[in-house]
Amino acid sequence: MLSQTLSIMGTVEYFEILLPLALILLCAKLFSLLGKKIGLPQVVGMLVAGILLGLIKLIPNQSIFTEDTLKGLSFLAKIGVILIMFSAGIETDLKQFKVCGFPALVITILGVVVPMGLGFIIATAFNGGFENIEQNAISNLFYGTILAATSVSITVATLKELGKLNSKVGTSIIAAAIMDDIIGVILLSLFISLDKGTGAGEVGIVIGKMIGFFAAAAAIGVGLHFLLNLIEKRYPHTRRLPILGFVICFFFAYAAEKWFGVADITGAYVAGIILSTVKEHEYIDRKVEISNYMIFAPVFFANIGITADFSGITATMAGFGLAFIAVGLIGKVLGCGVGSLMCKYSFKDSLRVGIGMMVRAEVVIVCTQKGIDNGLVDPAIMPFILLLVVISALVAPLALKLLYKGEKPDEPQILPPIEAESAPQTDPQPSET
Repeated sequence: MLSQTLSIMGTVEYFEILLPLALILLCAKLFSLLGKKIGLPQVVGMLVAGILLGLIKLIPNQSIFTEDTLKGLSFLAKIGVILIMFSAGIETDLKQFKVCGFPALVITILGVVVPMGLGFIIATAFNGGFENIEQNAISNLFYGTILAATSVSITVATLKELGKLNSKVGTSIIAAAIMDDIIGVILLSLFISLDKGTGAGEVGIVIGKMIGFFAAAAAIGVGLHFLLNLIEKRYPHTRRLPILGFVICFFFAYAAEKWFGVADITGAYVAGIILSTVKEHEYIDRKVEISNYMIFAPVFFANIGITADFSGITATMAGFGLAFIAVGLIGKVLGCGVGSLMCKYSFKDSLRVGIGMMVRAEVVIVCTQKGIDNGLVDPAIMPFILLLVVISALVAPLALKLLYKGEKPDEPQILPPIEAESAPQTDPQPSET
């Protein structure tokens, strides 16, 4: 992997990337643990670590984060983002749709349309104005798409603690979040593909390619489902399954980008959804996360901080960023809350659903970075995305606890899991590879 990375880096010596890589892994882990201690997503700690490491670039004649080493880190980061979306796909529980059905669909639709619409309006106001609304339409729609993303891991942990995860509110949030991510990833690919084309005739081609990709993925997915379950039956709990999982992930990511013009992270996400139907999907996901969060994911999040350019934050951008955060928070609460009310949830439960759905984490960061990479999003928006993640992660658990204050849990309270480092999981080691 390092040799492939350094082939991109020109004539620089291979070992030049090792020191920045060591610094990233050390600082990312330390700050992610610190973030976890104060109730923030660990990805926030990794981003902060990257921002602090980025200060090294200000040192004259420093040789750690050079142009060449940053290219190498960027390569590793791209692998990281593919694996993050692959893991998100594996963790998608399609059975949740059966639990809530129509209410989850209504909550999802309004939970996507309202924040996306508000994001588009704010982006248009600051990016070209409404007089020439068509000029930056795709870029502004992409800003809206960023706000469609949801990451409810913190909400799930809070509801577990309160004994409310299996309540109507808990199941609705989980099911709606799953559909949120699916719709968000599809829209992300659509706008990236449309931006690459010119003229109205390209729209039909782009949509046709997307339909072709999902149709091909569904057909191949059925075969892979039976093949992987057969392998699992004959060789249970072996490394063959996660290895094949990586193969499927990378193939789908490549095929989506190269042959269908669909974003590579969409291909990885779809591959994950296919593997989520396999009996051993939890084992595969655990191995993928171990591999990813050892190197690739920390590099991805830290690299965002290292390469962040705060010089682009003008007074106008600051106004846009703060307004963007506001509509990001309000949009989810309003959209999902109104959707719940339409499905005859009580006002209090509707508010709980809306607040539970407003949390953002790694998916919104991935979407934003993808927009930056494709020139659809101003890089100066990233610090405000980080602020959105922090605010939502802090506000949602506190608000939910207040809304459930005085209510008895529906099931026994679940204590927080023991820290992985202090009590490692002992998977039986396979006798073959």
